Amino acid sequence: MKVAWTKQIAWLAIGAGAFLSLALRAQAQSAEEFFEKNCVACHTIGRGRLIGPDLQGVTKRKDRAWLVKFMQSPQAMIDSKDPYAMQLLQDAHGVPMPTLPGMTADMANSLLDFVEGKAGSTQTAAAGPVVSERAFTDADVAAGRQIFTGGQALANGGPACVSCHSLGTIGGFGGGRLGPDLTQVLVRLGGRNGLGAWLSNPPTPTMQSVFGKHALQPDEIFSLLAGFDDAGKNSQPAASSMTWKFFLFGFVGMLVGLALIQLAWRGRFRAVRHVMVHGQIRGGK
Repeated sequence: MKVAWTKQIAWLAIGAGAFLSLALRAQAQSAEEFFEKNCVACHTIGRGRLIGPDLQGVTKRKDRAWLVKFMQSPQAMIDSKDPYAMQLLQDAHGVPMPTLPGMTADMANSLLDFVEGKAGSTQTAAAGPVVSERAFTDADVAAGRQIFTGGQALANGGPACVSCHSLGTIGGFGGGRLGPDLTQVLVRLGGRNGLGAWLSNPPTPTMQSVFGKHALQPDEIFSLLAGFDDAGKNSQPAASSMTWKFFLFGFVGMLVGLALIQLAWRGRFRAVRHVMVHGQIRGGK
């Protein structure tokens, strides 16, 4: 009997150990998937800064309790004027880390474990995409404008940038107003590597809902980078010229409207005056 019970306990222990191992492995897998979906657009692990800091050694730069709190609600930490959070915001050119859906305390800890486990690794998707360093050509710039305005359809069927964003070099009113102006976005999001990583896997909920199943292709990203580079160097944000444009168009529209009214009613006014004047003359006689 003792032997039988011992065997059962041993098998239970083995089963529990296997279950725990699978659970930990699943948790690590979940953290890696979460990182690749939400974090690689702004961070690398050991490959340098993108929009956000390189995360290699992050748990040595700041204690884990602070990191977990910040990861769950970055904006709240910024609003509280936490010095380190404010420094991170300044280093990111004023671009705050978004509050990510699913970022619980457990997930934050799992992500930190994942980052620590990947430290020093040269084979990881967490390194972020590599963007070509070759110089932008006029053809690249032209292709970027075409993609931005929808003149060239995206390979995976995503919408044109102009639907929501403005750009200083596309003329007219510059584009949509649902999203921010992108004239200076190349500088704002850390150069071609930072912006290229962001475009390859946008981390914000709005952009994920749009491009999660319509990812941009590497050549499309490169062309857009060329267009943004040209806009940043050769134009001002479209929003900065909108006030006077609206005033000018409104003023011109008013003048045109008044002129049309004058043309439409000119004959009627003269006809009325003619009858009234002749009536007065006849009455006076």
